[in-house]
Amino acid sequence: MKFQDPVTADLPVERLMQTGLLSCGPDTPLREAAERMASRRCSSMLIIEGERVLGIWTERDSLRLDFGNPQGLLTPIGQVMSTPVSHLHLSTPMSAVAERFRAEGHRHFLVVDDQGRPRGIVSQTDLALKQGLEPYLGLREVHEAMDGQPLTVAGALSLAEVAALMYRQGQDAAVVACADGEYGILTERDMVRFVARHPGNTPVGGLASRPLLTVNRGDTLLRARDLLIDYRVRHLAVLDDDNRVVGLLGFRNILDGVEHRYQQQLRQALEQRDRALSRSRLNLELAERVIEASLEGIIITDAEGRIEFVNPAFSHTTGYSPEEVLGRTPAVLSSGRHDSAFYAEMWRTLRERGYWRGEIWNRRKSGQLYLELLTVTAIRDAEGNIGNYAALFTDITHIRENEDQIRQLAYYDPLTRLPNRRLLEDRLELAIRHAHRHQRRLAVLFIDLDHFKQVNDSLGHAAGDELLLEVSRRLGDRLREDDTLARLGGDEFIVLLPDLEEADEVTRVARRLIDAIGEPFRIGQQSFRIGCSLGISLYPDDATDAEELVHHADAAMYRAKQEGRNGYRLFRRDMHQQEHRWLQMETALRDAVESGEGLSLHYQPQVDPAGRQVRAAEALARWQHPELGAVSPADFIPLAERAGLMVSLGRRLMRMAAAQLRAWLDEGLTPVPVSVNLSAQQFWQQDLLAEVRDLLLDYRLPAGLFGLELTESILLDKQQQAARLLQALRELGCPLAIDDFGTGYSSLSYLHALPVTSLKIDRSFIRQLGECRSSSAVLAAVTGLARELELQVVAEGVETPAQLDALGRYHLTLVQGWLTGRPMPAAEFAESCLSPAARSERSRKLPTS
Repeated sequence: MKFQDPVTADLPVERLMQTGLLSCGPDTPLREAAERMASRRCSSMLIIEGERVLGIWTERDSLRLDFGNPQGLLTPIGQVMSTPVSHLHLSTPMSAVAERFRAEGHRHFLVVDDQGRPRGIVSQTDLALKQGLEPYLGLREVHEAMDGQPLTVAGALSLAEVAALMYRQGQDAAVVACADGEYGILTERDMVRFVARHPGNTPVGGLASRPLLTVNRGDTLLRARDLLIDYRVRHLAVLDDDNRVVGLLGFRNILDGVEHRYQQQLRQALEQRDRALSRSRLNLELAERVIEASLEGIIITDAEGRIEFVNPAFSHTTGYSPEEVLGRTPAVLSSGRHDSAFYAEMWRTLRERGYWRGEIWNRRKSGQLYLELLTVTAIRDAEGNIGNYAALFTDITHIRENEDQIRQLAYYDPLTRLPNRRLLEDRLELAIRHAHRHQRRLAVLFIDLDHFKQVNDSLGHAAGDELLLEVSRRLGDRLREDDTLARLGGDEFIVLLPDLEEADEVTRVARRLIDAIGEPFRIGQQSFRIGCSLGISLYPDDATDAEELVHHADAAMYRAKQEGRNGYRLFRRDMHQQEHRWLQMETALRDAVESGEGLSLHYQPQVDPAGRQVRAAEALARWQHPELGAVSPADFIPLAERAGLMVSLGRRLMRMAAAQLRAWLDEGLTPVPVSVNLSAQQFWQQDLLAEVRDLLLDYRLPAGLFGLELTESILLDKQQQAARLLQALRELGCPLAIDDFGTGYSSLSYLHALPVTSLKIDRSFIRQLGECRSSSAVLAAVTGLARELELQVVAEGVETPAQLDALGRYHLTLVQGWLTGRPMPAAEFAESCLSPAARSERSRKLPTS
């Protein structure tokens, strides 16, 4: 038995055994032996011859007797005894005795000394009575230990019959149903008494012990054991809730139940212990691996601060090996940057809170300083005394450097290291609040470099960056210490001038900055000059918040750029209104280009000067907006160029012209060739050729009907590439015209290399006919060259009969102007200028103006 009091479990069996041994010789008749056992109330008897133990006879053995044979009771006990006798040494602990009872199934053991001499008997009952099981039995209930359905016999059965039943079924007791309706009980001990006193045919109803002592199923085993002891019985009947006998409970059941439960609990306890040990071992191994692999440095000191342990990350960070620091204090890492007050506050917080966390500068073994994030924790024992300190730290030097770099990138221009827009806005807001509080002025200067793109394109972006660095240096040298110079991006700079005494200070600074930029620059081997356009807005005169001040200075800068560059302009309210209109117009134009709403084409005829017949037409863009009204091409075409809309606008206009030609063809009309103007951006798009090819296929246009016009300035920079592209367009069947010929970088020598079909002489030469001899000379030269090159010549801007008459002296193919036909909507142009396909004439003759 293992589930007893720990002290009792280790006591030797000598303390538990019965020392008054009951014995007899082997020739003693059974009747006599039974009477002696019954009178002494013993459960066993030793059979001894001299000093030698031959065997043992127990209450259980009495069940094997033939109670119906009186002569059998005279049989010598030596013939029916159990032999050999199982024995234990005096020193056997009680826990081992209980284990042997369970394993061997015996109910008695002989206790012997060192010489093998019998010293006593120990039974299961002794164990149950003296093992110290009270705490355990008080926690268990009767139903957990009782036998199953008990052996129940009728009172009319004979003693011999009941003994045989008990023996066959292995029962040590039987419940007897008596004639009067009560119950009694017969036990093995009763059988020992009856052997000597009653014949075997005696009905058991008169022999059973009554009344039957009972316990309930839910009673504790401790109460059941106490009843067994108090009434000096070995069995109790177990009753259910309906007072029916459902089992028997004896000392054997108590011991067996305790042992079974103990085995289960012991097994569970061992399993739990094994799991706990396994988890503990795994946790320790995991903790060791984590500490070893941790990227954080770990230091453990004793209560006096002497280092007891460091991990590899400590050595990696500090450069000290464990052998160099064990036994020393963390002061070995001191940087000298923190005073005694800092460390006093650290230890005060550590004592009060049990931990301290913060940033601290330390020094590596190499002497290099580093910043670490440190956490120190006090480790206390069960009594609350500090036994150790644990410190975890991380080198955050690079993190701080990265944060500084991020802050630099967030608030400073990466090229010039000047403040960027975000930092400028912060400083401008502060300056405005300061100026408001002290009733002072401040100024914002918006600076844009003139012709910076040409420097980038000709010298490269590296040279452009070097130029920007030199510009920022020059501007900074001309400003006061309290002024702010910022770069917005590209070639745009802003200057903040706080604390102005008078407005004239701003203009003096502006002239000084313009002069600084106007001085020659030398980048590499190149020396050149650039200028700048500068706009000025004042607080509180022009605006009272940062955003408006910058916006107004920007508007003034654009006015300076429009009015000649390399100068400055002060903001005026009409600039703001104009800028607002330009912004409104740009937004509306983007919507129009995307949806096509409001955009249309007007067609201006090109006529034969002799027969006044319409031979071709130019498609001209028009824009009608519901709020802005009719917007002039002189306004929205430059706006489209500035806003980057020329490519998408040109693509939509080409599609509109092609769709109109297809509609005229489907209506049975004979349309004349229509030409559409191409911008430089659109001409140099890589997909222009494919776009024109797809357009002609989509609208099924015959060759020669859809033409393109472009200015000569587009062709001069890349003549070879332009020639190849123009040739490919000619092969698609597109007539090609050079518009505004004579006004740009006209070079008659390149005309023979370009596959164009016509030249359009600019209207400025037509307007000066008869007034300027040079205009006549240019007309004569151009028309003569064109005739030799077999090119058509179109005169633009013919507005008077005198101009038309004067053009009669030159070789002209077509004329175009208000005299011969104004730009007309598609329907009006078709009505006035196009003929049905059934007519033989290809074009219609216009009425004489």
